Amino acid sequence: MTRLGTGIGWRPEIADAVERMPGIDWVEVVAENVCPGHLPDSLARLRERGVTVVPHGVSLGLGGADRPDAVRLAALAERAEALGSPLVTEHIAFVRAGGPLTATPHLEAGHLLPVPRTRDALDVLCENVRIAQDALPVPLAVENIAALISWPGEELTEGQFLYELADRTGVRLLIDVANLHTNHVNRGEDPAKALAELPLEALAYVHVAGGFERDGVWHDSHAHPVPRPVLDILTDLASRVSPPGVLLERDENFPEPAELERELAAVGAAVLKGREQAGTEVQAGPDRTVPQAPCPAPARQRLALAQAALLSALVAGTPVPEGFDRVRLGVQARALAGKRADVVAKVAPELPRVLATRYRPAFLAYAQRHPMTGGYRRDALDFARHLLDAEAELDPRVRRALREWCAERSGPAPRPRSRLARVRRSLSRR
Repeated sequence: MTRLGTGIGWRPEIADAVERMPGIDWVEVVAENVCPGHLPDSLARLRERGVTVVPHGVSLGLGGADRPDAVRLAALAERAEALGSPLVTEHIAFVRAGGPLTATPHLEAGHLLPVPRTRDALDVLCENVRIAQDALPVPLAVENIAALISWPGEELTEGQFLYELADRTGVRLLIDVANLHTNHVNRGEDPAKALAELPLEALAYVHVAGGFERDGVWHDSHAHPVPRPVLDILTDLASRVSPPGVLLERDENFPEPAELERELAAVGAAVLKGREQAGTEVQAGPDRTVPQAPCPAPARQRLALAQAALLSALVAGTPVPEGFDRVRLGVQARALAGKRADVVAKVAPELPRVLATRYRPAFLAYAQRHPMTGGYRRDALDFARHLLDAEAELDPRVRRALREWCAERSGPAPRPRSRLARVRRSLSRR
């Protein structure tokens, strides 16, 4: 088990501050935001100093009904090798649905959505995790996610679901204590019960982050200070097991470096308090893997149909599937649209500059009728083309700027990387 120590999420906006922070043993980067052949200078300098860098993926969709995509697996593997990472991490979530398994249009969520805690979903997830493990050059750890909504008819608690996942695959766990708090507020789940049921010997490391509550719903924003209840859950976890690593996440609304250092100190104090309560450290046990039969095809199809119905209700305005809370689904749908607008503004900052105050209302109106089908960069291009085709009243200067922007970004796609062939061969044997 790799001992990581104290870490912080590396983001370009705080790169200089992270380099100067005392006591940082490791950093985590969003895997999809790193180009292996062109690492940011800050990351290169951190690596030269011996700081461990862990790539954290967000797009595999291991909890989806489809088998993991060979291109995404190859990209994640390449980043692990380029960064010299001891492990890689992803999420227990689905991020897309539809397609051949359901004979419905392919849809992208643009966000991490919860999988149902059912036997079907567990069988599919276990097989997907094993496929990913075979394709990656280093161990994989998977993260529990925060959720605004609950699936009807769930058969397992979160702790039971994660225990069986680790037991059947040998995968490591990345436990996000902020997500346990989110699910406590939004879904009435007891964080202490979840921790008691988890296979803590499989713990790879821990995430800590902030959020905010609005109208009785907790939003896992990663843009606010870490609240006391999240630190208390971290203390509870540290009283049960010695965490190999603890990492502070912050993705937006970055404070001054001194404030980040104070948050890191509070995180460290919460861990120390838990260890004092324990009296003795609980050491991680050996890896374990229980061989399993392949996931039956009907389980994939049943999961595919359920996930497609839910995602279609969230992003395409189709009827809410039976058993779901309509109010909560409305909150989730608005959150997805808002996140989509925010991310498109980041990957294509020229669009909000060109459109100014019109950008957000125009994008949200577009999103109501045009679900995302090909990722955020494609979404930005489709949005700009939609404005050119549909907005007859566009200012001529805006129209010219959008037309030039679209032309610049409509070139050929990059060629697949060499690892892709090896991953595809691995998938073809299944």
